[in-house]
Amino acid sequence: MNSLNKRVNNIKDTKKEGSMAIRDILKMGNPLLREVAAPIHPPFGDEIEQLVADMQDSLAAVGGVGLAAPQIGVSKSLVIFEVPEERVQREDGEMAESVPATILINPVIEPLSDDIELGWEGCLSVPGLRGLVPRHTHIRYRGLGIDGGAIDVEARGFHARVVQHECDHLFGILYPERMTDMRYLVYESEVEAFMEGLRTSAAE
Repeated sequence: MNSLNKRVNNIKDTKKEGSMAIRDILKMGNPLLREVAAPIHPPFGDEIEQLVADMQDSLAAVGGVGLAAPQIGVSKSLVIFEVPEERVQREDGEMAESVPATILINPVIEPLSDDIELGWEGCLSVPGLRGLVPRHTHIRYRGLGIDGGAIDVEARGFHARVVQHECDHLFGILYPERMTDMRYLVYESEVEAFMEGLRTSAAE
């Protein structure tokens, strides 16, 4: 299996000066977000490199850790993601390692554990909301990099959550559909008050 460090495909390498474009992020309710994305056949030429560059630029413009091609209206099986050290350590503890900028084409996810964990998720296509979503804690994901090379990685914790979230978009799934209790779908501005309410209830 390729190590995480060896399989890094830095999105910045696909940029062409002056050729990028910030694309609108589609929101929940847009029918394009319900489509199953089409696989991409290698070799990957300028069209896919341009798509990746546009996705990276669009993600940088709004913030976030990942983006799927369908979110900018392109129904192709491609996601990008990156988790900085500060964020992953906040989620998984100080020993957690950052997730480098990654291009993942035609991904396939294999759960490696039956363990499921609830975690807060947000989505650029569901702005302003957060929800508690169950995800596998340990997965293996496979796919192709922008150079056509194989990617084969084990992921745990927040890394695994990010990959599962982004790949759901390729099957027309948004995170609220994964939730098991809609009482835990809240506005971002109310998360702190919501959590305080849970703590107060538990203490009574």
